[in-house]
Amino acid sequence: MKLYITEEAREQLEKLKDPDRPLIRLFYDTEGCGCGVNGLPTIRLDSERRDTDREVDNDTYEVIIDDQQATFFKPKMKLDFKKGSFRLSSPDGILNPIISTKDVREGATV
Repeated sequence: MKLYITEEAREQLEKLKDPDRPLIRLFYDTEGCGCGVNGLPTIRLDSERRDTDREVDNDTYEVIIDDQQATFFKPKMKLDFKKGSFRLSSPDGILNPIISTKDVREGATV
């Protein structure tokens, strides 16, 4: 799995940088979506790796994903920042068009 981060997204991630949560986690958010298969691919800042995490190839940041959540993501993805929100997409289309900076800062619960 590979995540390309655009320059615009990098600039925003630098503004959100938190030494206590240095990892970027690809996260399938199901909160408020009804059940475990309904949700949105997103990103979160996180503080630690778990035994079930694996690395996501990226040239700039340490990016991780839980093995069980990897099925909800694509092999090649792009993280961009447009109109005040992060956007996660793949060659197949947009995975999540509106990822707020607030949500990224709140962190992940796997």
